[in-house]
Amino acid sequence: METVDVDGLHRARTHLKRSLAVELRDDFLRVYNENEETTPYSFDAPSYGRRLLKNAALSYIGAIDDPEAHQLCFKQFERSHNMTDVTAALAALSHTYSPERESAFAHFYETWKHDVLVLDKWFTLQAQCARTDTLESVKKLTQHEAFTIKNPNRVRSLLGAFTQENAVCFHEKSGAGYEFIANRILELNKLNPQVAARLLRTAFTQWKRYDSERQALMRAQLEKVIATEGLSPDVYEIASKSLN
Repeated sequence: METVDVDGLHRARTHLKRSLAVELRDDFLRVYNENEETTPYSFDAPSYGRRLLKNAALSYIGAIDDPEAHQLCFKQFERSHNMTDVTAALAALSHTYSPERESAFAHFYETWKHDVLVLDKWFTLQAQCARTDTLESVKKLTQHEAFTIKNPNRVRSLLGAFTQENAVCFHEKSGAGYEFIANRILELNKLNPQVAARLLRTAFTQWKRYDSERQALMRAQLEKVIATEGLSPDVYEIASKSLN
């Protein structure tokens, strides 16, 4: 698109996925049940393919966003013996406001909090979800005991995922997402200029592709970055080139 319609694209995609899920619910349930694993976990190609198909069906069922769908996702989360199925169930729940979502994320953290790589996924799934409170959730997660802005992988899994994989929340029309990320870039500038520059590049360099209101808000954050004393050469170069 010459001008990215953030809200329109999100509404259209959400409406299409949910409409398909509602109309084809029985078919998705049949596909899901037919591909349930009844044998020990295997990473051979047929088993992997069945898991992909089953979890694609679950993603559509989860989009219906009703108690029955929530319970099916949570049931898979509880009983699964492989990370593919666990994270697929968690992803399907992540967009909901269900009690199952809160229980699943809390349980996942307690189970995997000592595994740094798996925990990165926990942060990412919360940063990606299209809930109205996602920005506030991301802000709170930056204060979480398991988050440190000094860890590049943790920054990528939370802040990077929010800017790159959650357009509707990062580009929310108030510009609050832009301000939050710009402030984190300035914080990172003092700690790890390379990571700060990378986050700046993914978040703001395409600002001219958006509508005039969002352009003005993003430009204002870029100008704030440029005007900051002690800016690293890496961050300055990207910000200045973006404004030209």
